[in-house]
Amino acid sequence: MIMRGFLPTGTASTFAVALLSVLLFAGCGSSSRLRYDTPQEAFDKGKALYDEGEYERAAQYFQGAFDFGRAHEYAADAQLYLARAYRANREYLLAANEFTRFTQIYRSDPRIPDAEYELAMTYYDRSPAYQFDQTDTRRAIEQFRLFITRYGSHPLVADAQARIGELRERLARKQISVAQMYERIKRFEAAALSFETLFDQYYDTSLADDGLLGAMRNYLEFGKASVEARQKERYQLVIDDYERMIQIFPDSPLVKDAEVYYDEASSLIADAGVDS
Repeated sequence: MIMRGFLPTGTASTFAVALLSVLLFAGCGSSSRLRYDTPQEAFDKGKALYDEGEYERAAQYFQGAFDFGRAHEYAADAQLYLARAYRANREYLLAANEFTRFTQIYRSDPRIPDAEYELAMTYYDRSPAYQFDQTDTRRAIEQFRLFITRYGSHPLVADAQARIGELRERLARKQISVAQMYERIKRFEAAALSFETLFDQYYDTSLADDGLLGAMRNYLEFGKASVEARQKERYQLVIDDYERMIQIFPDSPLVKDAEVYYDEASSLIADAGVDS
């Protein structure tokens, strides 16, 4: 009991505010504690929160349900929804870990294909714009390919294939940006090789013909900058890539530009007194 006059007015006021803050904090802390007595109760509360979009809180209940053990009837559901809650909350690395754990622990569960697809999607969700590191893009492609290999008749296979195509376009865009960087600083051989890598590795993307055209352009410049004894072989690389272009992409709008480089390389070889 605080007696009137025992504390100075300012001190009493400060004490009262501090006491109220402690009581409010204690109340909030107690209201945030998880309350459940059985794995079913923990799972049901988690699922209700998940359905309401409260993913972080839901994950705590799913973890609580799973903590009762791996063998009870709600354990597999709790594990799968824990992974889904993390993914919905954009905690993708945690989600990937929990999807992986689900596939390892509950190997006979009929939802394994769905879990493996969702695992691939966590890496897809983390795949950044092409300017950044593409490690997660490659992981996503690998996981989607595993899914297709294992579950070829699954209804999500077509979607997985489409996502692989999208991700490969991103990798191709990354590769062409590297090649263009070399070209800007006039490292023509490195640029040509990088453009060829674009074609060789991402032949099924919309940038594949750009790769061959870029290689031709840079091999031409590389030849011009070379000593006379090496020019023939480097101009010949232009002609070789032109032949690949017209064989593989005869309808490409870039063929006309390729013809310009081909004609110039052929003329330079002829001027050197060497038949092409």
